[in-house]
Amino acid sequence: MSDLSIREAAAQSDDIALVEAARSGDRSAYGRLYDRYARMVHGILLARVPRHEVDDLTQDVFLQAMPRLGSLRDTARFGAWLGAIARNRANDFFRRAKPATDLSETLAAERIEDRAASSSQIAEASGILELIRSLPDAYRETLILRLVEGMTGPEIASRTGLSPGSVRVNLHRGMQQLRERLGARSSNAAAL
Repeated sequence: MSDLSIREAAAQSDDIALVEAARSGDRSAYGRLYDRYARMVHGILLARVPRHEVDDLTQDVFLQAMPRLGSLRDTARFGAWLGAIARNRANDFFRRAKPATDLSETLAAERIEDRAASSSQIAEASGILELIRSLPDAYRETLILRLVEGMTGPEIASRTGLSPGSVRVNLHRGMQQLRERLGARSSNAAAL
């Protein structure tokens, strides 16, 4: 057994103990679960909802999950269960979304001035994020967890419940598609 698989097994065993303690009302155990899984939930939501909504929705996911811990059948699948709650919360966000209201000209001008200094960097990052969001779900989530949240492949596998092989394939294929779309975007920009 490799050092990595030993560490993954220990982390999963620790997660099971934390879930059991949280079920018994131990708030610090739930806090540790939050610390371990917040990046994963953040990444899943970032793949689906507007960036400015992600932090609040991440909190919502954990607030929804806490009273439902008793319904979790397999404590070893906490990460996959939490990921499903995050995906459902993203879907709920769009079902409940209110139409956007127009900003006053003054407020809009102030926001533009505040962001002017780094607008090209923001635009580039937003463009890449939109390209990632245009990929199929499996690739989109794993790429965001890897590239934005900084999680390793084995960490993504252990947190989401996917097999390490699936994560590797999703990352490889997702990167291929992202490169193709970035290349097409560069070609289109050069043609203009």
